[in-house]
Amino acid sequence: MLFNSIDFAIFLPIVFILYWFVFQKNLRLQNLLIIIASYLFYGWWDYRFLALIAFSSLLDYSIGIALKKYEDKNTRKSLLILSLLVNLGFLGFFKYYNFFLDNFVDAFSLLGKPISVQGLNIILPVGISFYTFQTLSYTIDVYRQKLEPTKDIVSFFAFVSFFPQLVAGPIERASNLLPQFYIKRQFVYSSAIDGMRQILWGLFKKVVVADNCAAFANQIFDNYTDHSGSTLFFGVLFFTFQIYGDFSGYSDIAIGTSRLFGFNLMRNFAFPYFSRDIAEFWRRWHISLSTWFRDYVYIPIGGSKGGMAKKIRNVFVIFLVSGFWHGANWTFIIWGFLNALYFIPVMLLNKNRVNTNNVAEGVLFPTFVELRQMLFTFLLTMIAWVFFRAPSVSDAILYLNGLFDISIFTIPENLNEWILTLVFILALVVVEWLQREKEHALELYNTKMSKQLRWSFYLIIFFIIFWYGGTQQDFIYFQF
Repeated sequence: MLFNSIDFAIFLPIVFILYWFVFQKNLRLQNLLIIIASYLFYGWWDYRFLALIAFSSLLDYSIGIALKKYEDKNTRKSLLILSLLVNLGFLGFFKYYNFFLDNFVDAFSLLGKPISVQGLNIILPVGISFYTFQTLSYTIDVYRQKLEPTKDIVSFFAFVSFFPQLVAGPIERASNLLPQFYIKRQFVYSSAIDGMRQILWGLFKKVVVADNCAAFANQIFDNYTDHSGSTLFFGVLFFTFQIYGDFSGYSDIAIGTSRLFGFNLMRNFAFPYFSRDIAEFWRRWHISLSTWFRDYVYIPIGGSKGGMAKKIRNVFVIFLVSGFWHGANWTFIIWGFLNALYFIPVMLLNKNRVNTNNVAEGVLFPTFVELRQMLFTFLLTMIAWVFFRAPSVSDAILYLNGLFDISIFTIPENLNEWILTLVFILALVVVEWLQREKEHALELYNTKMSKQLRWSFYLIIFFIIFWYGGTQQDFIYFQF
């Protein structure tokens, strides 16, 4: 079920009414309702994969209890390994089986010994990377004795399947979200209203910015050999804002929807395109995944401790794993590799923790140095996005060859068709710049704006969504 669909527009109020007006006095029934609603939400796409979520939930619930029961180190380690093997095994099979098979066949062909192996027609379960990492955070934290295992199976199943963030995050830690299912939730009007504002901005980013950008980005990337360098530049620019509007828009809707039900999810985006270096970018982009890899991969392999060679190795490991997490294609691995290359100089100069505050904090305009840093980081990010978007590494290289052609200084062929979408991009940038010190762009209740002006602004956004929303597109990160 898509957030930007009529189905969800009907589904959400029904669940909300049942949750607050029918089952408000019974916490267990509220949690059961969340499980039923979440399974309906996910099963709307393909009910056959509900068994996969249920099995993963039951497995890690049982392993959590067993980890509490047994004190023997070898037994506990075996239980953790079982959780990792099963969960990552499912993920590996559905997401990477054909990738490894194809590369295995290609390797033999390069050696002059071609073999013929038939791949499988595998359907990738939506959101499997997200809920797999979420449930793994539980078993790992219980194993590390940083979290007490739960005996409340209803709360645990609700935690794993919680529908607002089930298929594209944020990837919640069990230590943050699971305890919220244990306690009685209170309806807080101000929090719910702010959640609605965040949903509204998320819909604007997805429906107006991302979906309109998608139409032009797809046309340019699919026919890149026919276009000038200037047109290819705009193709990357459109995809840059498409993926941001699409993914951060989903996160905004998920976080805002959760607040309607009394839950607080972690922030997933913090205006990343205003970053002054690549280290700051990765502290602001897909925060739930970046911190997951930091805590469960980067730090366990040594993190920033040890000699410089080890630090560089660990940086490459974390970015390559992050790239591979995104998809079974060498383009994602190259994308991760490029980001590692961007990050290494910042780390070597010991400047990866310099820009931890908001850019131009407390003032309206950035300094010339800050503006230069933001533009440079933005351009580096755009180049990396070419590999993320291109269907193959060779397509990405050819696209970049065309982009850095002398024709980049010409006027694009279809500039007139893009004007309105470029205006929407500009509006997104301006609003988020003005709100860059807030949690989200429509957090306006503590500003100097009058109530009438605020509501006028909300209504304008609503009508822009209604009149200028692009052709409905699936969320990009559903494929991951």
